[in-house]
Amino acid sequence: MAVRLVSGFRCCTVTPSPAALRCCLRHHNHVHLHSSTCFSISRRLRCRLISFGYEAVRRYSAQSLVDMVMEELDSIRKRGIARASNKLGLGTGDQLIENKPGKKTLQKGLLLEFKKDSERVLLAVVQKPDGKKNWMVSDQNGAMASIKPQQITFIVPGIKDFDHMEIPDFIQKAQDNLDPALLEFAWIELVEKNKSITVEELAEMMFGSAEPLESYSAHLLLSKDDIYFTTMETKGSYSVYGPRPAVQVEELMHRKHAKEAAERELEEFVNLLRSARDAQFHAKPPKSMWSSEEKNQTKIEILQAYAIDDCRNEDEKKTAGMILKAIGLPKTASAAMNLLIDIGYFPVHVNLDILKLNIHTDYAEEILMAAERLLLESPDQDEVERIDLTHLKVYAIDVDEADELDDALSATRLQDGRIKIWIHVADPTRLVQPGSIIDKEAMKRSTSVFLPSATYPMFPEKLAMEGMSLKQGKHCKAVTVSVVLHGDGGIAEYSVENSIIKPTYMLTYESATELLHLNLEEEAELRLLSEAATLRFQWRRRQGAIDASTLEARIKVTNPDDPEPLIKLYVENQADPAMRLVSEMMILCGEVMATFGSVNKIALPYRGQPQSNIDISDFAHLPEGPVRSSAIVKTMRAAEFDFRKPTRHGVLGLPGYVQFTSPIRRYMDLLAHYQVKAFLRGDSPPFSAGQLEGMASLVNMNIRLVRRLSSSSLRYWMIEYLRRQPKEKKFSALVLRFIKDRVAAILLMEVGIQGSAWVSLGVQVGDEVKVLVEEAHPRDDVLIFKEAQAI
Repeated sequence: MAVRLVSGFRCCTVTPSPAALRCCLRHHNHVHLHSSTCFSISRRLRCRLISFGYEAVRRYSAQSLVDMVMEELDSIRKRGIARASNKLGLGTGDQLIENKPGKKTLQKGLLLEFKKDSERVLLAVVQKPDGKKNWMVSDQNGAMASIKPQQITFIVPGIKDFDHMEIPDFIQKAQDNLDPALLEFAWIELVEKNKSITVEELAEMMFGSAEPLESYSAHLLLSKDDIYFTTMETKGSYSVYGPRPAVQVEELMHRKHAKEAAERELEEFVNLLRSARDAQFHAKPPKSMWSSEEKNQTKIEILQAYAIDDCRNEDEKKTAGMILKAIGLPKTASAAMNLLIDIGYFPVHVNLDILKLNIHTDYAEEILMAAERLLLESPDQDEVERIDLTHLKVYAIDVDEADELDDALSATRLQDGRIKIWIHVADPTRLVQPGSIIDKEAMKRSTSVFLPSATYPMFPEKLAMEGMSLKQGKHCKAVTVSVVLHGDGGIAEYSVENSIIKPTYMLTYESATELLHLNLEEEAELRLLSEAATLRFQWRRRQGAIDASTLEARIKVTNPDDPEPLIKLYVENQADPAMRLVSEMMILCGEVMATFGSVNKIALPYRGQPQSNIDISDFAHLPEGPVRSSAIVKTMRAAEFDFRKPTRHGVLGLPGYVQFTSPIRRYMDLLAHYQVKAFLRGDSPPFSAGQLEGMASLVNMNIRLVRRLSSSSLRYWMIEYLRRQPKEKKFSALVLRFIKDRVAAILLMEVGIQGSAWVSLGVQVGDEVKVLVEEAHPRDDVLIFKEAQAI
């Protein structure tokens, strides 16, 4: 245990003894000399030491100096206790008093301490009664106040007619007397006997006097003490105190030191935050600096957790609140986020939803190593069965920033005039086995995440790009679904086979549409695909399919960590020829796989969407395109799954549907590949219908989170795009419907974002109006439009 003696000595025993104090003195090379009121312990020691002179003290041995100090301490102790005994009527000098608190009557001129509010305690002089119980007092600030008896915390003894003008001077003198070492010495004296003590007795022990100033000084020391003494009894403003047990003092000391160390550590961290916050953007410390020391890493992680409302316990919330308060910020999540941006830990456009939703953005080292082994060691167990389709012209059509390509298309016209289509799908299951470490990681992620600012693939990037993705001009292993269409667009015949292909063209939707418009003779296969897509669309419409095509926005952000990154906006019409072509071929593949699974009794994730309650004629009065599509989509029901047999997909107008064309990007598609590939090899499918249902439950939950993330991220960057536009810029907006009175839901044609605005009388659903962006705040998801006034 560590116990301080007088002002600077530290003892290592519980019960003080000369030997113990000598031990303490051996570990200290100086003595702090305290100057206080009459006959204080420290003053007597100081005088004794000075009488020897500095040089003389230096010539004394350490033991002689200790003996001298111990002799003086013992003398002081005896004189102090003797005076206390004489003044308070004690029987002997070594006996401490058993106290009995008395009651003091308030009267004019008394000096007292009272609780002004929950945080302030003031000194005041009693002036006169105020009613039956209250008293008017004049406080240290010169203000008059009416106080209740229960507000009084201490009545200074020995004062009858105090002048309130002298209170400030009295307080200053009392503050000059405050030396916690004196309280510690008194505790050493009292802990052996475990006797209680009053404020006056404590003043006598510490200062050699129980005069008003000394008594109030003792009271202040006790009121601020949370280590040595505890209140034994209180009656009104009169209290009796007792020394805490040595073990408890040791524990409280330990806590105090720990608290002080934590406060110093917090202060250092706050200073780091201030320095980073005030630095110029390019001079801010790198993110890695905050993790170089564990104590700083812990605090920065707590701030991050607070910013996304993900603190694990109340202690973390308290720590974050203390940091924010110390730096002068409110205790809010947004304040924590802005602070992390200001110090450079977060980029200006940080996507907090990635953190909130716990989206996996990196791969563990063991996953990357397993992926490397697959690329080096995995044989193709289907190699013998693969058919060679490298003679076909193969088109892969996707967005321009697509990294991995899942699917590609071929077509030809048969001699009887019918169109034959090949839908080639990447074959990741030649590398990845169900239940493997790579498969489990893909299932955990459930889908690739495509955001305007980043892409987080379902498979490790190198594995996806080098081992799975279709590549232009390279021999690629695939699963090919071939379909022959009837003249009306229905399916005449189909097959599902392992294959080898050699993609000819990698086209964006824009370039594919341009080729279709050019109608080049050498791209006859592309025209056939477009013709087949038209047949299929018409056939599905006759089966009750609902056309919900609309405008769709896509954004690509370059250098998203910069304060002002480059934003490229693309607005795509889903009815565009190339987009319609790809969409129809993917839907065709889904219908074939549902039929294939049903005929061969394969458990698959059959996707359905019953729409028996939708009557398309109800929407015939609305203009075709985004207006009608928007109204129809609002009535659609969520998709449903059956894992034993196909179920009707009313929106697509199909008797059954299985998503199969994106096994690198979607885990549900990968599950379908596992089942179908096993059947093609003559093996039993790896999963039963019940197992598929269980896995699909987890996968679909993750997919919903990713969709939420993708939607919020896209909207953020669209609002940021609009925020940067000139205030006077006018946008064309299509009125989709009226929400209330003249407030309309609108679609910005050039941007592809929906909002609302008040529109003039006479404007109808389907009309175009001009609007201005009045407010755009992406972080707060605020986007306000107003109709532009006609000139």
